[in-house]
Amino acid sequence: MSSRYELRFSGAGGQGLITAGIILAEAAAIVEGQYAVQSQSYGPEARGGASKSEVIISNEPIDYPKATSVDACLALTQEAADKYATGIKPGGMLLIDSDFVKKEPQGDFKTIKFPIISTAKNEVGREIVANVVALGAMVALTSIVSREAGEQAVVARVPEAFTELNKKAYNTGYEKVKSLIA
Repeated sequence: MSSRYELRFSGAGGQGLITAGIILAEAAAIVEGQYAVQSQSYGPEARGGASKSEVIISNEPIDYPKATSVDACLALTQEAADKYATGIKPGGMLLIDSDFVKKEPQGDFKTIKFPIISTAKNEVGREIVANVVALGAMVALTSIVSREAGEQAVVARVPEAFTELNKKAYNTGYEKVKSLIA
């Protein structure tokens, strides 16, 4: 890993992507002992408007907490793709929800299409865990933390009654994207 790896989760407010970013930062920092920072931004409407969560992971102290050259970006909505799939470095990756992002952003990066929200709804059984499906997908895509560290951070963050649902969501996202990029 280079000393600084930048990820951006983007979608609509209320989709849980800020939580997904926090969980990824916890997987890196608490579980794996790396340096990590998480920041967030969302429009004044909070629910429904475009929002983003950025996570920077490094094996050295992080001197600037904002993403400047994104290695991997997730976009769950067209508005998020239009607004936040910028600044992806050449050779970086963009993961889009293929059901909701119909006009792909163009750039010198690889685009991976995966129906995240419908996978959460139809294969995991609850649309509300789409953020955890997305988290598993991003971990599979980037290998920035181990699969086990990601799952451990998910389990530590969710209420006990929802542990199995969230583990299923995380592992479904992970497996689906691993098979897409194989």
